[in-house]
Amino acid sequence: MLAEAEELPRIPVPGGKLQPIFSGSRPGRRPSAAQNGRVREQARVLVVEDAEAILAAVLTGLADAGFEVTGRACGRDVERDLATFRPDLVVLDVMLPGRDGFALLDVVRRHSDAGVLLLTARDGIDDRLRGLHGGADDYLVKPFVLAELVARVTAVLRRLGRTPSVVQVGDLVLDAAAGTVLRAGRPIELTATERRLLEQLAAHRGRVLSKAQLLTSVWGYQDFDPNLVEVHISALRRKLGDPKLLHTVRGLGYVLRVDGPPR
Repeated sequence: MLAEAEELPRIPVPGGKLQPIFSGSRPGRRPSAAQNGRVREQARVLVVEDAEAILAAVLTGLADAGFEVTGRACGRDVERDLATFRPDLVVLDVMLPGRDGFALLDVVRRHSDAGVLLLTARDGIDDRLRGLHGGADDYLVKPFVLAELVARVTAVLRRLGRTPSVVQVGDLVLDAAAGTVLRAGRPIELTATERRLLEQLAAHRGRVLSKAQLLTSVWGYQDFDPNLVEVHISALRRKLGDPKLLHTVRGLGYVLRVDGPPR
């Protein structure tokens, strides 16, 4: 289960399946596949979790964090998903009906080079070792904080080279691998929270993100004090300096862009 503060609105799962959610790109315009060393603009994450509320929350959190996601409530069609959706990472619940997460881990390893993050309510060392020795890239025990899951997914994808290391918005350059933020060649010192906030805004550059989306993707909470976002946005805006890149769109949220209207 998710930690209590992380529960998000439920999304129906008819027939054990969720339709893909496209975040950061308009429906019908899929980024190109990661082939021959190229990296997609958006990494794709497949989530297999039989608990409907957890599946909905994880999909929402990952989509808000800028990933293209789809979900399954069971592992029946995982082989087809690997071939058609071509995920960069698969989040697998260990205790699934039918084929469990360990069996599906073997399937992923046979049919794909996607990263794998295991979710389980069992925190015994034997289970963790079994998953890691079986080829999983990471392991997260329930209950978990949504922000930690997003961070772990991002870290695994970064290690696998499936996410762009450098993002540029005007003269602002974020290098995730080097851990640096430069504005016109000048280094900017940010707190860990400010860095996560900027990374989310940069991942969705040109698009407006609401306070609720930022609370979910940066802090792991949806129902939380929205003033928390305002305070950190204000501090981040001061550090980024002029000309202004971080804009407030009244009644909607915030957008990182050089100029022109938000999309």
